[in-house]
Amino acid sequence: MKRTIFLLALNFIALSGFAQSRFVRLQTNVGNITLRLYDETPKHRDAFLQSINKGLFNGAAFNRVIKGFVSQGGELDDVILEREAKQPDVPISRIDAELVPELIHKKGALGAGRNDNPEKSSYFTQIYLVAGKQHTAEQLEAIEKKKGLKFSALQKQMYTTIGGTPHLDGDYTVFGEVVDGMDVAGRINAVPTNKDDLPLSAITFTPKVLSKKEVAALLKLLP
Repeated sequence: MKRTIFLLALNFIALSGFAQSRFVRLQTNVGNITLRLYDETPKHRDAFLQSINKGLFNGAAFNRVIKGFVSQGGELDDVILEREAKQPDVPISRIDAELVPELIHKKGALGAGRNDNPEKSSYFTQIYLVAGKQHTAEQLEAIEKKKGLKFSALQKQMYTTIGGTPHLDGDYTVFGEVVDGMDVAGRINAVPTNKDDLPLSAITFTPKVLSKKEVAALLKLLP
């Protein structure tokens, strides 16, 4: 499955300068997940890297895990919004939406969380990994009609074979994808949770930006 996901992704996005892309490893207490950040979404890419460098995600938790949907990590909406409400004199800061039609919510996609704002701008300290499920052609057609989207043939292939959460497309920014550790991401998405979707056993992570040397070693291992 991991090989299939990566090979389809290679055909899905132009990979000129792929080796120069930025990669981040989520070091979790159940294994590592390596992410490639998309250059097509530079604001989210740079904001995530800056948040990592500031240590804002150190020891963060996957605190909203919904099987077959997403695994969300970082700060919860309530925490962010409550902090902002206590600081009315501080301007609210968000990342401008970067909704690129070619970057979809396939299984393994990295997305940015947000509240219900009309600009669809993202939080700085909330991310999610797409788990999703396989969809039929009829289901995809219904989503296209409802949301005014048009999936390409390859996008339909990915949603019917790999799976994902296509109903999030056009509303949340996708800014990266898992390139290694999909098995770990799958285990996280399958953990037991309480009624609030919080894992019964804490799953924490600390992201690390890979060096050029580490990226070179990674690329040799990928299919």
